[in-house]
Amino acid sequence: MSFQVALAFEDGVTRFIKCGPYETVADASYKARINIPLDCRDGACGTCKSLCESGSYDGGDYIDEALTDEEAEAGYCLPCQMTPESDLVLQIPTTSDVAKTAAATYSGTITAIARFSENTIGFTLEIPNRNELVFLPGQYVNIQVPGTTQTRSYSFSTGPYTRELSFLVKITAGGLMSEYLRGRAAVGDTLEFTGPFGSFFLRERKRPAVLLAGGTGLAPLLSILAKMETEDSDLPVHLIYGVTFDHDLVELDKLAAFRDSLQNFSYQYCVSDAASNAPNKGYVMSLFTPEMFNGGDVDIYLCGPPPMVEAVRQQFLSDGLEPTNFFFEKFSSAAAGAASGAAA
Repeated sequence: MSFQVALAFEDGVTRFIKCGPYETVADASYKARINIPLDCRDGACGTCKSLCESGSYDGGDYIDEALTDEEAEAGYCLPCQMTPESDLVLQIPTTSDVAKTAAATYSGTITAIARFSENTIGFTLEIPNRNELVFLPGQYVNIQVPGTTQTRSYSFSTGPYTRELSFLVKITAGGLMSEYLRGRAAVGDTLEFTGPFGSFFLRERKRPAVLLAGGTGLAPLLSILAKMETEDSDLPVHLIYGVTFDHDLVELDKLAAFRDSLQNFSYQYCVSDAASNAPNKGYVMSLFTPEMFNGGDVDIYLCGPPPMVEAVRQQFLSDGLEPTNFFFEKFSSAAAGAASGAAA
């Protein structure tokens, strides 16, 4: 039986390899022409030392100078010695350029456009080589704006196993992708994208999770929920979704469907506009309760605009909350695209 190993590089590029029975990650990487840092190949130098973020493995044989017991306990490993016992996610301490690899480019056809409101548009792509595209739920790609050389970064809003690939876009006046989607986009158009990228993705589930979304930051959390739906777990998951105005609320039907299909999933949404008709008015922090954070033994996933992300972080500090894991991603409407945060 082979396992899928995600190699996440420091520059945000993620590459995927298949690792066969009793095959080390380093050997599988070199077969795929991905040159992760390596010197000795026998567990003596520690050059390939990486952090395993998810999955189980046999660490193999190595000397203490290459990997201490404390480092191994913290999840560090040596790809030249380790053999996977499940799918893995490894943080590789170098860039994709140094490893002589790069993110792949794909070409897809728009099969659906959903104009949720003046502020939000969703679209769906299909690519002929879908089986070649592998991504972690929560990651994003850089999509080229038709008629330009510019790209914009958008997270998948669909899970990693669906045939179609969907995205949510916040429309901004004068934005290249916004103007294309609002004025020219049509079913049948071709879009090119490169990826996947990003360190904001679902980790192995070991404790309750709280998902916090602001605006179209809901997209990667929908992808994460789709992946959770395929897992056999009864760990609680609670999502809080906040927007500015009522017309900014999108995909509530999908959240309701997840509530019916995903064990122990619940959600709430709120609108900050005082004139809202929503059941909850205010910001996502207004819906926090001590119970949902399980005394700090919780994984928190947060995606939204920078002011929201910072407000949530400050609220945690004020409340003295120190979650076991805190993963966040800030997004903006600028060409800079997504910027991933790390675990706290």
